[in-house]
Amino acid sequence: MRRLFLFIIFGCLPVFFVFSQKERPKNQPYADFKMFHLGFHVGMHAQDLVLQNTGIAQNGEVLFAEIPSYSPGFSVGVIGDMFMNPYMNLRFTPTLHFGDKNFIFIEQQTGETFSTSVRSSYLSFPLDIKYSALRLNNYRPYVVGGVYGAFDLGRKKGNPLLLKNVDFGVEIGFGCDMYLPFFKLCPELKFCFGLVDLLEKDRKDLSDETMIKYTNSISKATSRMIILTFNFE
Repeated sequence: MRRLFLFIIFGCLPVFFVFSQKERPKNQPYADFKMFHLGFHVGMHAQDLVLQNTGIAQNGEVLFAEIPSYSPGFSVGVIGDMFMNPYMNLRFTPTLHFGDKNFIFIEQQTGETFSTSVRSSYLSFPLDIKYSALRLNNYRPYVVGGVYGAFDLGRKKGNPLLLKNVDFGVEIGFGCDMYLPFFKLCPELKFCFGLVDLLEKDRKDLSDETMIKYTNSISKATSRMIILTFNFE
C-alpha cells in the first residue's frame, strides 16, 4: 500500500502545480495543433491479479491464494497521437511491461505457506481518448481512457501457476503536459482493469501432478495494473 500511495502522490504533483501559475510566455504555442505526432515513454508499473479462491479441499488441504504486495516493474513504449479537436486526441501507445507477481498459498488448517512467482512480459496495445483542459502557461492537465489488448511474451510452462497469454481490458488515467522549449514532458498515471479470466486450468504441462492443487484452489484471476510513465513528445 505504501508503494501504491507513492505512485498516486507522485503522479498528482504536476496537476497541483498548474493551479498556482500566473500568465507567462508559452513554449511551443502550436504544439497541440499538429495532426499527427510521435513520442516515447518510460516508467514503472505494478502488476496485480484479482483472485477468487475456490475453498475446495484436495488431499485433505484447503488452500487460499493471495498476492500480498506489489512488485515494481519496468515499462517502455512508443506514442502515436492524432489531433481530433482542440480538447481531444486519439492515442495509440504500444508498450512493453516487464514484471512479475508473487503468490502465497496458505493452508487453512495448518497455516503452512507456499510461495511462487509468475514472471510476465506483456506487450500491450492501448487505444485511448485523451481529453485535455485549457492550457495555462506551460502546463495542461488531462484525463485519458480507453481499451487495450495485451500478449504475454514471457510465459513459462511448468510453474505451479500458469496464466493465459492473451488479455484485454479497460484503462483510465490522468496526467499533465509540461511544455519545454524543445519537447513536451508528460507525467502520466494509469489504472488498467482486465476483463479476461487469465487462469490456465488445463495443466498438461505439469510434470508433477501434485502441483495441480495450486491451480484448483483458484476459480478465477483477472488482471490489474498501475502504470506511472513519463511521456516525451
